[in-house]
Parts: sequence; structure tokens; C-alpha cells
Amino acid sequence: MNIGVEKVNIYKGIIVKAFLESSTTGMFIDKKIIARHRFRLQKLEKLVIVRNVNGINNSERAITY
Repeated sequence: MNIGVEKVNIYKGIIVKAFLESSTTGMFIDKKIIARHRFRLQKLEKLVIVRNVNGINNSERAITY
């Protein structure tokens, strides 16, 4: 599915391919897309632990931004 993503306060958008999973607990974007389109990151106050569908922690560890 294609979705639009917009940078806050400058209204510049891009279209990205999205994978929707009914059991997900959040929305995430690949860091390669962030780098390519120069999105500004903000450090999170609390880390987000990512688990794969099988319940094992993801190899990328926690999300910090």
C-alpha cells in the first residue's frame, strides 16, 4: 500500500510503500528513508523495544528516535 508521509511544519511530503500488520503496536519508518529524505529526528524519552512476530527481540534492538 502506498501512503503519504509529511514533514512537520514545512508541508513537504513523500509517498512510501507501507506494510500493514493487524497485530502491530506502533508505526515505524525505515532509517534509510529518514536519511534519504533528510527527516529531522527527535530523541525519545523512553526507548521502544521492538519484537518480531515470533516474539523474539528484533536485531536492531530498541528505537531511540
